[in-house]
Amino acid sequence: MTRWIPVCSVDDIPALGSRRVARARGLDVAVFKAADQHLFALLDRCPHKGGPLSQGIVFGHSVACPLHNWSIALDSGEAAAPDQGQTPRFALKVEHGQVFLDAHELDTLATEATRPLAGPARRTCPGVTSGSCPAPAK
Repeated sequence: MTRWIPVCSVDDIPALGSRRVARARGLDVAVFKAADQHLFALLDRCPHKGGPLSQGIVFGHSVACPLHNWSIALDSGEAAAPDQGQTPRFALKVEHGQVFLDAHELDTLATEATRPLAGPARRTCPGVTSGSCPAPAK
């Protein structure tokens, strides 16, 4: 039997917007509300470069990733063609104006997923395990 965890009120999620739900392990889950009031829950990570989907623009039953404008279907987590990839989808239910997520999925689904770290490009040097690469010969 599924154990459901209350995460927020339906009214806490703006129309054409989202609300992030923190987890004990893994990346947050984003709960989205479409203009027609349908709700969806996805891992808050674009399958392309790891952008936070909760910061994207919701249109129809899709969200545009804020990093590179990939369109992700809210009902499946699939990227729209020609792009390829999928972000995990979480089971969701609404009762008496409260949004619930599946406790087992929150504890286990995509807990190893990470978001790429931003920062300067790094050069790697074969055989160097610590410190920086030696200066190039002149």
